[in-house]
Amino acid sequence: MDVRFPAEAASVLTQAGWFPGRRQLPRAEQWADALINHESPDGPRHSVFPAAVEAWSEFGGLTVDLEGGGRDHARTPFTINPLAGLHQPRTLADLGRALDLPLAPLGEERGGQALLVIDAEGRVYSLDHTGEWYLGRTMDQALTALITGTAPERLQFLADAL
Repeated sequence: MDVRFPAEAASVLTQAGWFPGRRQLPRAEQWADALINHESPDGPRHSVFPAAVEAWSEFGGLTVDLEGGGRDHARTPFTINPLAGLHQPRTLADLGRALDLPLAPLGEERGGQALLVIDAEGRVYSLDHTGEWYLGRTMDQALTALITGTAPERLQFLADAL
């Protein structure tokens, strides 16, 4: 039997309303439309791509309210709602250029203190005032890392070395 999530992560996600096969495509499409139609005053537009729509469809609307010690650091509450990044197209465009991939908003951590984003290949990141953090190559890995308090990897760019 293929197990997608460790027991702890599966339990937390289930309590938040997730279940295997969950699909809320109409809501994901509404979010996609809102992001695509958002006009930023400084120019950049949001990117929407299949990996983002899939993530929004399966996990969108979930709120996980965990705190306290985790495997490597304190766990933090998070919500999967891409509209948390509605006003961040410039930030996503800038990081997307550095990664050479488009990014889309995914949600937020700690009540807006960090923005969760997904790239066109399905990798997930967290952006906060201290930097950009890699959470996992899939939504499943990223959610497991958030739920278990597994330390993310800090992204390093050439500019950091200068």
